[in-house]
Amino acid sequence: MKKNDLITVTVDGVTAEGSGVAHPDGMAVFIKGAALGDTLSVRVIKVNKKYAIAKIEEIISPSADREDNRCAAFPACGGCAFRHITYGAEGRMKRQRVADAMKRIGGIECEVDEIVSGESQSGYRNKAQYAVGADKNGVKIGFYAERSHRIVNCKNCALQPKIFADILSVFEEFIKTNGLSVYDELSGKGLLRNIYIRRAEKTEEIMVCAVINGDRLPNCEGLVENLKALLGDRLKTFVLNVNKEKTNVVLGKKCVPVYGDGYITDILCGVKVRLSALSFYQVNRTMAERLYEIAADFADCDGKILLDLYCGAGTIGLSMASRAGQVFGAEIVPEAVKDAEFNADENGIKNARFICADAYEAAKRFEAEGIRPDVVVVDPPRKGLEEGLPTFIANRFNPERVVYVSCDPATLARDCAEFEKAGYKVKKVVPVDLFPRTHHVETVCLLCKE
Repeated sequence: MKKNDLITVTVDGVTAEGSGVAHPDGMAVFIKGAALGDTLSVRVIKVNKKYAIAKIEEIISPSADREDNRCAAFPACGGCAFRHITYGAEGRMKRQRVADAMKRIGGIECEVDEIVSGESQSGYRNKAQYAVGADKNGVKIGFYAERSHRIVNCKNCALQPKIFADILSVFEEFIKTNGLSVYDELSGKGLLRNIYIRRAEKTEEIMVCAVINGDRLPNCEGLVENLKALLGDRLKTFVLNVNKEKTNVVLGKKCVPVYGDGYITDILCGVKVRLSALSFYQVNRTMAERLYEIAADFADCDGKILLDLYCGAGTIGLSMASRAGQVFGAEIVPEAVKDAEFNADENGIKNARFICADAYEAAKRFEAEGIRPDVVVVDPPRKGLEEGLPTFIANRFNPERVVYVSCDPATLARDCAEFEKAGYKVKKVVPVDLFPRTHHVETVCLLCKE
């Protein structure tokens, strides 16, 4: 097999990122946009010793899973992975991805429950971060193409509520009217880097945030007035986020409220949740409630001491506080800890305490205070738990239960294997689809002391 070869293949697998895989003559060939069971004519575009990459030239015999794509930005924008297949097929693949990770990476034989499907496959996201740039055709607002920093124009993303596109139109007109410069990654010059929008589903409050490569936004008051004309009382706050670093990280550490107090409030699992620009919050509120209900069932924390590591704005721990005897939470982002403390006070929750520290340091501090949680809940970022933390939790706290909420099956499996070495056993694994049409999947896992 060599570059530019035209070959016929049948897709017999799918990668974690959603690409099809075929194995002609034993060589793995990865094909973007392919569906399991497709027979395709593909053009080889890259060949390595162990694999090749190809693109579809013709669909000879389509998979039974195929359906028409209804998004003009797919697949160029890199956000969605499964708009060419049915939602049922997507769910089966995500469940299998979790099962494969547990077995192949963790070496754990366990039953994986049926996936809890998303109630909506469009317009479900409550947060979006849009890149802003320019080329010879003018200003571009949208998302990066997969594995690149090339911006694909995409104001009307099918995963976002329609009002987000209307907000972007206000920004687009403001940029043109005011001759506003936009950021260029290569030179590090230009003012407006990103447009960041958050929406609270229950209260309908909206936060608009402009990420700037500077200290001020010219005629910012005019932009706020234009947004107020569009949104009315729904515009709760407008924030400038200052990011002067030459980095791929979207948000800087400094947030300056220009209108409002810099916060919006949502309601999750019956708890009022205040959110700043830097606070973590699940992007699909409806499915987050389903996720946290499962986590609460697994925790079974009635009258017990609960430790919530990577707690963000306190959403998981506070949702269980009415049942728990005591809740301790830890988060490394100071603004999120302030939100968690505010949320506890706002909801009249007196049995919750939060500290600002990374998870491992927080665990050591709580242990030094003599706190011995009966239940530990962890909800780490994609990289998973810090090295050695599962062993520390198991040996120093010895909790009855560990509830692991994961956004990456691979690191979940890796960490569960460490827990099992320390005397815990995986009892339940439930995938929950917070991110329909993308390759991401959330999972809740219960581990119990053997």
